Amino acid sequence: MTMLKRRLISPILAIAALASLSACASTKAPDRLVQAKTPTEHYQAKAVAEPREVRLAVHAQGLSGPQAEALAQFAQDWADADGGTIILRAPTGGPDAGASFRTVEGARSFLIDQGVPADRLIVTGYDAKGAPGGVLHISYEAYRAVVPSCGKTWVNIARSMTNEVQPNFGCAVTANMAAQIADPADLVRPQRSTPADAARRAVVLDKYRKGQITASEKDDQAKGVVSDAIK
Repeated sequence: MTMLKRRLISPILAIAALASLSACASTKAPDRLVQAKTPTEHYQAKAVAEPREVRLAVHAQGLSGPQAEALAQFAQDWADADGGTIILRAPTGGPDAGASFRTVEGARSFLIDQGVPADRLIVTGYDAKGAPGGVLHISYEAYRAVVPSCGKTWVNIARSMTNEVQPNFGCAVTANMAAQIADPADLVRPQRSTPADAARRAVVLDKYRKGQITASEKDDQAKGVVSDAIK
C-alpha cells in the first residue's frame, strides 16, 4: 500500500469510528435533557382551599337586619366563587336551644331565598358547653390563587453550559395570571356546564328527522365583508 493511500484511509477510519460512537450515544439521551424544563413548566399556577365564614349571634327572634345584610353578601360571595357545600354549625347544649333553632332555620331559609340550593346546605351542631347565648357558624370552602414571588435572586443568564431553564423564567407570566384570574377554582376543576336548551334541541331534531337544514339562517351581518363603502 502506498503512502498516499494510507493518508487517505486514516481519516476515513477516524470518521467512521466517531460516527459509530455518536450512534451509540444517541440511543440514550443525557440526563440534563431528560430533566430539562421549559419556562411554562417551570412555574405552574396553583390554588389552595381556604374556609370562608360568617358568624351570627343567636337571637330569640331569629335573624336581625344587620345579620340579613351580612348573610346576603355571604351568599353573593359564595355564588361568585362557585362555592361548594355550605355548612351551618349551630350551638347545642346551651340554655337557648329554642333561639339557636330559630336562628339556624332562619339563616337556612334566607340562603335558599338568595338562590342557594337546599341540597347544598348542611345543618350540624357543636357543643356550646352550656354557655349562654351562642354563635352560629356558616362556612364554605373557596379557593385562593397562589402568586409566586419572582425576581428576588438572579443568576448569570449569559452562562448556560447545562442548557437548563433559568430559575426565574416563566415566573412573571404565572404570577400575572394568578393575580388576574377571576375564579381561582378554575385552576383546580372545570366550570359546571349550564343546562342544555331542551326547546332548541327539540327543534333541531325535528328538522333533522324531516331532512331539513338544521343550521341557523345567515343574514347580511354574518358575512365576512369588512365594509361596503365605495372606494
